[in-house]
Amino acid sequence: MTVSDFEAFYRGTAPRLMRFAYGLTGGLAEAQDFTQEAYARAWQRWPSLQRYDNPEAWLRLVVTRLATDWWRRLTVRRAAALPEPPNVPPPDEELMTVVAALKKLPIDQRRVLAMHYLLDQSVAEIAAELSVPVNTVKSWLARGRAGLAAALGERSHVN
Repeated sequence: MTVSDFEAFYRGTAPRLMRFAYGLTGGLAEAQDFTQEAYARAWQRWPSLQRYDNPEAWLRLVVTRLATDWWRRLTVRRAAALPEPPNVPPPDEELMTVVAALKKLPIDQRRVLAMHYLLDQSVAEIAAELSVPVNTVKSWLARGRAGLAAALGERSHVN
């Protein structure tokens, strides 16, 4: 068993085997993995494999089996991956209206409104978390409420 014999075999067959593996899998990463695995197995069996009439056919058989196993695992995973989603009612129309109005506000105003009204944080807690003065938080809250009221007012005139 000589390393140079295996290297010559590898250089002569690797491009074809890679194309074959890519044709079976449709994915470059999988083709590379399966080709590498086939050559690793070939190296382990090289003393007997080099006496075969067509050692490259043996490599193709290994790649075919690896690809077949991969497809089976992929099919099983896809079949068992996600159960049917539960039947969820549509979102509340009023909530969607408020969310749409919030999206019109600057991010700082939107953030302090959410922290204050949705997370029940005090003005002082918000100021500390955002590293801004308390009066800045109060200003953002006031402007945010005014902007929200204006956006919701526009919305009610449209409907």
